[in-house]
Amino acid sequence: MVASSTVPSVASIFVPESLRKKTKTQEQAREQRVAAAAEKKSAAQKKRELIAKRAEAYETEYRAAEREQIDLARKARAEGNFYVAEEPKLIFVVRIRGINNIPPKARKIMQLLRLLQINNGVFVKFNKATKEMLQVVEPYVTYGVPNRKAVRDLIYKRGFGKINKQRISLADNSMIEANLGKYSILSVEDLIHEIYTVGPNFKQAANFIWPFKLSSPLGGFRERKFTHFIEGGDAGKRDEHINGLLKQMV
Repeated sequence: MVASSTVPSVASIFVPESLRKKTKTQEQAREQRVAAAAEKKSAAQKKRELIAKRAEAYETEYRAAEREQIDLARKARAEGNFYVAEEPKLIFVVRIRGINNIPPKARKIMQLLRLLQINNGVFVKFNKATKEMLQVVEPYVTYGVPNRKAVRDLIYKRGFGKINKQRISLADNSMIEANLGKYSILSVEDLIHEIYTVGPNFKQAANFIWPFKLSSPLGGFRERKFTHFIEGGDAGKRDEHINGLLKQMV
């Protein structure tokens, strides 16, 4: 008669204390990673919802402002008057001339405006100080009032941020939040809104955007490039006509 062999049960197998501690530590680390991933996913979802709500609110604000302008113009016509809109707060400036024969004062202003190359463009808050600066450099630049579409196209199609003195594409909202989050600017739509409405943090937002590198306009500038716009050239103030030029340069 053959004696049956005794097989130790799983419970009776000796497990070293160090291995039990290691297994427990690994399980805790795994649980923490899973919890952190879930928390990160939830936070990202909430942020996307916040950005979407803000974008919707901006759109409502834009439509209300446009409707107000239309209503004011109609009211003025009904009363036999002319409606004169408020002076614009935002302008877009494009450099159209090189460095040759530029006097020192104009050259310094171009540096302050960050217009270092031909076809560079920047958003500028239009006030008394910038108006005086533009009068000095008017023969070397053209500028006007960008509409909302022009602002969006510029930032979405040609927008780059200045991050650690590097020119970085604005392809990810996280980069905008990392640099402008303390000003409650979390996304591209927030950035567009701050620029277009010339918000309280306009200076920080505008300085964050690297000067736009635009293409030469389709067909080139006019033959009298250095003549003022109102005289048939390209230089100087062109008000809302800047939008047609930007459409060709973006």
